[in-house]
Amino acid sequence: MLRVGLTGGLGSGKSTAARMFAAHGAYVLSSDQIGRDLMQPGQPVHAAIVARFGETVVAPDGSLDRAALARIAFADGRVEELNAVVHPAVIARQAELTEEIAARDPAAVVIVESALIFETRHGGDGGWHRRFDKIIFVRASEQRKIARFIARSSIGQQRTPEQWGLLEAEARRRLARQMEEERKASSCDYILVNNGSLDELQAQVDALWPVLTSSA
Repeated sequence: MLRVGLTGGLGSGKSTAARMFAAHGAYVLSSDQIGRDLMQPGQPVHAAIVARFGETVVAPDGSLDRAALARIAFADGRVEELNAVVHPAVIARQAELTEEIAARDPAAVVIVESALIFETRHGGDGGWHRRFDKIIFVRASEQRKIARFIARSSIGQQRTPEQWGLLEAEARRRLARQMEEERKASSCDYILVNNGSLDELQAQVDALWPVLTSSA
């Protein structure tokens, strides 16, 4: 089995790359999806968040009001407090799922898609060095990343110029919180450059896939 971390900044296209690897046969675990699952009502993570941040982050249906939670976490400087609840649980679940996959398929390539492989302080002993055998970094220019974030946030909606400006500001704010690309890239085993077409990204994934399978 090969444990691979797949990371990249906001709007880099890592989710697109993950889908391409999945089409080749990789087992892809999305950190975002695992986090959403663990934050459902009845889950310990949900209860811990409500205990720390209060009932104002609970929607009428009992689920977490993610927008309200984000406003509190970011506006009040409590992001790390939120991460301390969510990240250890997500990482533990990733490990459980990886072991289950390895038991079924010893030659599996398991790819964990996560924006915060390097940033998180909650990776356990050894951090990402022990969690992954290889790391892939998807990079793109800042202009491309911002454009993709705005497009993704505007699907099915008409935006005013003012709203577009707010989305751009939000994208820049999020990017500023992430580690510089050069620092990340220097710690990665493989780099995918996603400044062009989907076909160009696909070609890079196609070329890398046999390298990964030969290491599994």
